[in-house]
Amino acid sequence: MVDLVGGKSNVSSVAHCITRVRFKLKDESKANDERLTALDGIIKVMHANGQYQVVVGNIVEDVYDSILRVGGFADGGPVDADEDIDAPKGIAAVAIDLISGIFQPILGTFSAAGIMKGLLALVVFLWPSFGDTGAHTTLYTIADGMFYFLPVVLAYTASKKFKMSEFTAMAIGFALVYPTMVALTSGEVLGSIELGFLGTFSWYATFFGLPIIMPAADYTSSVIPILVMVWFASKVEAWVKSWIPASLKMFFVPLITMTIAIVLGYLAIGPIASLITNLLAALFELIFNLPAVGGLLGGVIVAAVWMPLVIFGFHWSLVPIAISNIGASGQDFILASIIARSFSLGAVLFAMYLRNKDERFRGICLPAMISSFFFGVTEPAIYGIALPDKRAFVNACIGSACGGVVTGITGAVIYLIGGLGVFSWLWFIDPSGANGMTGMVWAVVSSIVGAIVGFALEFATYKAPEYV
Repeated sequence: MVDLVGGKSNVSSVAHCITRVRFKLKDESKANDERLTALDGIIKVMHANGQYQVVVGNIVEDVYDSILRVGGFADGGPVDADEDIDAPKGIAAVAIDLISGIFQPILGTFSAAGIMKGLLALVVFLWPSFGDTGAHTTLYTIADGMFYFLPVVLAYTASKKFKMSEFTAMAIGFALVYPTMVALTSGEVLGSIELGFLGTFSWYATFFGLPIIMPAADYTSSVIPILVMVWFASKVEAWVKSWIPASLKMFFVPLITMTIAIVLGYLAIGPIASLITNLLAALFELIFNLPAVGGLLGGVIVAAVWMPLVIFGFHWSLVPIAISNIGASGQDFILASIIARSFSLGAVLFAMYLRNKDERFRGICLPAMISSFFFGVTEPAIYGIALPDKRAFVNACIGSACGGVVTGITGAVIYLIGGLGVFSWLWFIDPSGANGMTGMVWAVVSSIVGAIVGFALEFATYKAPEYV
């Protein structure tokens, strides 16, 4: 594969996500798309977000390790750090590249924590007394630890994208979740600013007379504030490095960077970032809360466009908003809408599998179908089978939208984010017990509806191609 992307000298860096090996090439014209696509195991080649992406599905880690070994590349790092070969990109492409690059490295562990959180919520619902045991407390640290300290985790991955010291960035994340600061929100309110639908911003302490404004849910489990703070810190760090003597850099670069970023983070950046988060959430709430048709309209729109967004990586723009919603209010309606998308897609592939007797096609279709149904990883199914067929992709989107009708009408919401596929049903269990498993029941119904619609449309319209 290394030779077919132009050789080692043409590779600036290489990384991977769940299903794709992502190259940054100095000259993409040197890559041979046709020969790469013809290789066994290669599903599709894409040029997206300034990257040369090779979609290989669930074997991505094995392929990635082989590429590192053959090419002698650093793990996710640049081959030639002296050259910045990124081509100019639009604002949207830059934003998506940043968000996906920040979130993709944590997806495996993030999903594992979400699965544990959902399983514990299920066990406590069925066996309430288990919630008071030491076993529950111990297991809950696995489930909630990563969510609670999410700003620290994101600080680390964001530092990679913004090219600053990882540990300085993590120190900023630690400051945001420091227990003393978190405890401020439970103390006496010194003052508040009411901003209508954007929320109330209160302060509980001052910094030399300046109010330290804290969101009601504090900064634990938050997303946008730490990302903006790390970006700002990267600029401060670069500026300090430009003038401070080399003999003082080791200690004073992180000292000055952390001090400026953390103080301004609490006084200005955090509140502004929280305001942006609230604004984005309010826009979606406006759609979902429209009288009579809001939930239905919002559910259908998000569910219908999710897979097209996945094609371009734009779905990443909604993930931080959903995480912020859960951190602020304990629930989210955006990602609740998409519960049926992988089941609809898997059912479409199942219909194609039944109608198409070609063994090579079936060999590609079966694992992609299993991946969609049980693990919620849809890229192999989208790029390898549904999208080239076009009609199949549309049918899957229609099935997903029908599933969105169910969540929209019933008002089902998610209370956590984690596992995908069948494990995503656990998102809908209310850990407080107020709504119990009602949301999960509607999630299952939504998934079944999406699967039935997708299967029926595809089975009725699919015509197997003639193989010579």
